[in-house]
Amino acid sequence: MKLSRRELRVLLLHVFRLGRKATEATSNICGTMGKDVLSILTAQHWFHPFRNGDFELDDLPHTERPLGVDMDLLKQLIEQDPRLTTRYLAERLGCSHITVETHLHELGKTWKYGVWIPHELSPIQLQQRVDACMELITSHRNYQWLHNLITGDEKWMLYINYTYHRQWLSAGQTAVATPKPDL
Repeated sequence: MKLSRRELRVLLLHVFRLGRKATEATSNICGTMGKDVLSILTAQHWFHPFRNGDFELDDLPHTERPLGVDMDLLKQLIEQDPRLTTRYLAERLGCSHITVETHLHELGKTWKYGVWIPHELSPIQLQQRVDACMELITSHRNYQWLHNLITGDEKWMLYINYTYHRQWLSAGQTAVATPKPDL
């Protein structure tokens, strides 16, 4: 027999007013209604407010986060600027960045770089790297030049660098190249 939450609480309140403990209430109710109807922890949870004089049996209203994301707004924001991060979108939409990422994947979007990155080397490139390494190893055996090597370099650092190279794109869509800023 399936009892509603309110009916269970009424039974618990009745047993509480009889002066019994939560474990006794659980064994009595489970013995009558079925063994999986009520757990001892649930009975103890409800006995606590009864001991404090709170005999309210109905659920109090809960404040919950919004369950959904405005998919139309999300799609519009991504179409306007595919380089927006999930954290920025989460701020705009009022949800977590994980939720935004989940919904973007539901829309078929993937996070791709706007520049070409080779993932596999061609046989010629592999051979060139092996040749360069072998040349460095043999020249190091003949002369210990690495110990005498002193380097100096200047690097230009941009004060403001807001350019994101990754973009949210649909399957089969190619990324737009991100140009480097002028110095």
